[in-house]
Amino acid sequence: MAKYRCEVCNYVYDPALGDPDSNVPAGTPFEKLPDDWVCPVCGADKSQFVKEG
Repeated sequence: MAKYRCEVCNYVYDPALGDPDSNVPAGTPFEKLPDDWVCPVCGADKSQFVKEG
């Protein structure tokens, strides 16, 4: 599963870790995040993320 980086603050969403603070379990691919999910660091929406690698 690919990691995605926030272009605003450089936070990296790692599907292996999920986003526990937003109740996103480990193993959740970026594409399966809820539409209203935002960067836990800066609040940017999903459109501000780019695929790493």
